[in-house]
Amino acid sequence: MTGSRPKTLHELRASPWGGAPLAGRSVRDEIRANLLRALAGGEELFPGIHGYQDTIIPELINALLARQDFILLGLRGQAKSRILRGLTRFLDEWLPIVAGSEVNDDPFAPISKYGRERLAAEGEATPIAWVGREDRYVEKLATPDVTIADLIGDLDPIRAARGGHVLSDELTMHFGLLPRANRGIFAINELPDLAGKIQVGLFNIMQEGDVQLKGYPVRLRLDVLLCFTANPEDYTARGKIITPLKDRIGAEISTHYPRDVELGMTITGQEAWTDRDGSGGIAPPVRIPAVVREVVERVAFEARGDKRVDRRSGVSQRLPISTLENVVSSAERRAIAHREPEAVPRLSDVYAALPSITGKLELEYEGELQGSAVIARELIRRAALRTLYDRLAHEEDERLDRIVAWFDQGSALKVSSDERSAAAAKAFAVVPGLLELVHELKLAAPRDPPAEVAACELVLEALAAQKRITRSEELGWGAARPRSGNR
Repeated sequence: MTGSRPKTLHELRASPWGGAPLAGRSVRDEIRANLLRALAGGEELFPGIHGYQDTIIPELINALLARQDFILLGLRGQAKSRILRGLTRFLDEWLPIVAGSEVNDDPFAPISKYGRERLAAEGEATPIAWVGREDRYVEKLATPDVTIADLIGDLDPIRAARGGHVLSDELTMHFGLLPRANRGIFAINELPDLAGKIQVGLFNIMQEGDVQLKGYPVRLRLDVLLCFTANPEDYTARGKIITPLKDRIGAEISTHYPRDVELGMTITGQEAWTDRDGSGGIAPPVRIPAVVREVVERVAFEARGDKRVDRRSGVSQRLPISTLENVVSSAERRAIAHREPEAVPRLSDVYAALPSITGKLELEYEGELQGSAVIARELIRRAALRTLYDRLAHEEDERLDRIVAWFDQGSALKVSSDERSAAAAKAFAVVPGLLELVHELKLAAPRDPPAEVAACELVLEALAAQKRITRSEELGWGAARPRSGNR
């Protein structure tokens, strides 16, 4: 509580913060001590981060225990920024500073002239302020227009005139982000986008602790953990990390996308906004069939392996997250229109979410010729095929042959994506063996029309992916080839 924390330097000396091991401890030692305590207690170190427990997190722990600066190197949408922001849990809950200090001066060893002069003037009565752990994390997105003044600081002529100081006086300095992160964590996202001369200023203050501002040397002994993120694509596309800076970064840790679909579904389920509350009772509750969740996730996996999609850019995990959100919105819209008791997405809702897919695909030349919408539709069909075949004992299933035979006889089926669930389920029941297959594979329970519709669409989309039947927006599902004698 605020009232229990010391308010003056005298009180601070007499408190636990005034003795070993807290007094004079560096931020790297602080992080190390709290991390060791969390490891010993078996705590979850990075809540909400999935799939890195056996790969990235051990490497990150090693770097932190070694008190090293580090860089997370990986494609977009791999939770790099979230990992950096999660480092604050290894900081102490509160940090004492000299009250009024812009650089979080340690009351026992201030680095700024302001802090030193205040201690000299007020001694043991020097007031103490407290900074919470979240305020000790400073993050900057690197852009080509970032200047030394933004990161390190600049001389302020107005401050000099008002205070009667000469420009070379440290009290005329306007501190940038890095000094303000003193005794904390400073993160730079997309490091290669930072101009080379600014990177020079960074590694200089990392190693030597001094920097010149407009010809005036200002020495700052900063205590800060530096961490960075970078996308490998940026090394050639927009910039690069200069060699002296890379040499000063203790660890380079490469991130990755989810290694399997189940893990991807866990991440998407955690991040996607699918629990639609706060609608005043107008919107019905949402129930998402497992097959729909899986198809959405597999779209991203299929895209990452498609040669028409630029692998250097990657396919962000944001693709299935935003797609699932739009899928739910499409189901909501249909349920409200038909006054259905719940919103249950189906495969046609995945097609309705195409804008969430096409905008996140960076295409190669061949893909550009075909168009992102065409490729996205193909990815959905392939995702449906994978989802179905994971549940079949053998790819050559006689139950599928029976369904295909019905279409080959000249039959066709068109079900509107906006059709109410009960009517759509009756329409799919016309196809011999379709509902039976759905129930046998446990894709949907009997007498559950919304889930049955989603499962039936899955089967037909899978057959369309194999080109055993055709599918079009105008005609629905039909035979893959004309009947004998029809030429």
